[in-house]
Amino acid sequence: MIAFSSLFAVLLGVLTLYGVLYRLQLRRPRSDEPPVVPAPGIPYVGHVLCMALQGGRYMQQLGLRLQHGDGGGDTIKTLSDAAAARPSSSSTPGIFTLPVPGSRIYLVTDPSLAAAVQRASRALSFTPLVPDVTRRVLGLDDATVRIVRGSNLKVVSSPLPSPSSSPSSSSSSGYTMTSIVDEHTYDESYGFLADMHDMVYTYLGPGGGPDGTLATLTTAAVQALVGEVNAYARDMQTGGSAAATTTTAPAVVDLLAWMKHFVTVGTAQFLYGPRNPLAVQPELETAFWDFVHGLGRLLLVGDRRPGSLAAAWLGGRPYAAREALVAGFTAYLAADAHLPGGNADAGTGSAAAVAANKDNSGSSDIVRRRIAIADRYGWPRASTARSELSFLFAGIINTAVTSFWVVLRLFADPALLQTVRQELGAVEDNNDHIATGTTATASADTLSIDHVKTRCPTLLAVYHECLRLGSNNVSTRLVLSDTRLADRYFLRAGSVVQIAAGVIHTDPALWGDDAAVFDHRRFLPKKEEKENDEATANQGTAPPKRHPAAFRAFGGGKTLCPGRHFATAEILAFAAAVVLLFDAANAASGKRPLHVPPNVPPRNDRVLPIHILEPAAKDVPQVRLRLRRPGRALQVVP
Repeated sequence: MIAFSSLFAVLLGVLTLYGVLYRLQLRRPRSDEPPVVPAPGIPYVGHVLCMALQGGRYMQQLGLRLQHGDGGGDTIKTLSDAAAARPSSSSTPGIFTLPVPGSRIYLVTDPSLAAAVQRASRALSFTPLVPDVTRRVLGLDDATVRIVRGSNLKVVSSPLPSPSSSPSSSSSSGYTMTSIVDEHTYDESYGFLADMHDMVYTYLGPGGGPDGTLATLTTAAVQALVGEVNAYARDMQTGGSAAATTTTAPAVVDLLAWMKHFVTVGTAQFLYGPRNPLAVQPELETAFWDFVHGLGRLLLVGDRRPGSLAAAWLGGRPYAAREALVAGFTAYLAADAHLPGGNADAGTGSAAAVAANKDNSGSSDIVRRRIAIADRYGWPRASTARSELSFLFAGIINTAVTSFWVVLRLFADPALLQTVRQELGAVEDNNDHIATGTTATASADTLSIDHVKTRCPTLLAVYHECLRLGSNNVSTRLVLSDTRLADRYFLRAGSVVQIAAGVIHTDPALWGDDAAVFDHRRFLPKKEEKENDEATANQGTAPPKRHPAAFRAFGGGKTLCPGRHFATAEILAFAAAVVLLFDAANAASGKRPLHVPPNVPPRNDRVLPIHILEPAAKDVPQVRLRLRRPGRALQVVP
């Protein structure tokens, strides 16, 4: 009886605690805060657990339900109630409060509010989060993190906008700051991050850098990628080591791994030169992708001193991969391999290292300037080696995965592939001269990068649609001070704002009833769109005119991707080279028929959406490749 009473008391206590916590998470100290969405299961913790277990899928599905659910009340009671209502998204708040331990997440699902967040860059900023994120992912030490943080602290002599407590007050930027907590302000126009940001924008923005244009940088990058493709095509004919077959017989490849390899090797060569760590140690290519696929794990457990047993045990394979890459970059910097000439004696020993040391041309200028900025701010070279891993990541990951989706979509749709090849054929220059860097028997066809971007609308539309469906990213901002967003919603200092691109990209109110379906015609220019839409004009799937912030593959505001023009040209030209040089079919169709197109697998959205989503490993298509132009290569020009 006593044991039963004790058990009853414990259960009663648990239920009471649950009820109290449940009610507390629904509290809104101010009526103009966004409506609260209670955490599923465990108060405060439920949203975090679901994010960890379901990845980006949770935020996307939750956001879509809320965006078309009961957003008019003070609290969204249940997700099923929200899904059942489904009014027009214009009647929902477009922003919701998710209670989490110690803070709140404001989830933005409406493009107009996303634009307001972007304009509110002084009050809502990602910059203060950078030191902690990089510490976890890259393993930066405390001294380097202090440099990053301290270099952005600047005393502001002119006063910031005066606080406003009036809910009806407005500003031209759509937000009002209502409190300032410190005489020192985190000034994003000042310090290490600002200098690095400005340098990258100078080089990758329209117009290019001081020693050349964006076209020059892009051409060098594309030539590196297409050079890898040409080498593979050549080896298919000669039985070289790059291909899995001899003569011109079809080769079976894992399409994703095949394209990742070209982008990984080519980008490392373009950015870091012939003595880059992946050229000296080819096994680091595998380590790079182990690191990429373990970023979520490193974010969770990575805030530990590199080299410790706890860091190695908790970080597992991604941690080991990261440290191997860091060791490679440390040796690269110690040899001054980024400088023309460098130290030709460093890193010798392996055949790959000896071959790499024959060319001491150094890295790209943008990498040398990154390293110079780190040196100027007093970064130790050990930390710079870790930082360069992030730049290699930025140069490879989205280019590789997006190129895969573009090429797969084309190979999977013969009619679409024919249209794109016709566009490319119209801008391709067929030459019979000997191509630079190819065998003596290989003639080259010439492709202009600028012509691919400006005269191939179908290819560009396929690219944008692949980005729309593959970008499940979340743009994150820290609320630096109590803020009114769009003169409607109060955001509490210390909370986090997240713009859910996965929700906005698949919202039927923005993209039509078939928002979840691939349809490149959404991005065709009006003339082509009209010609291609005649067969489906009466199906009622055409979306209304979209808000400019509805396409968020490159982020927005101050975090707008600085390399978007570079990446677009690079991906389009690389994809063009692949579909011009090769035919592909489903490997399961057997050796004879090459007319069976490969299948398009679903994207794996159960991961942390840091980059363009890949398919699950078990779903990656195996394709049978055959040369379309034996004996010919492709060269690219601006």
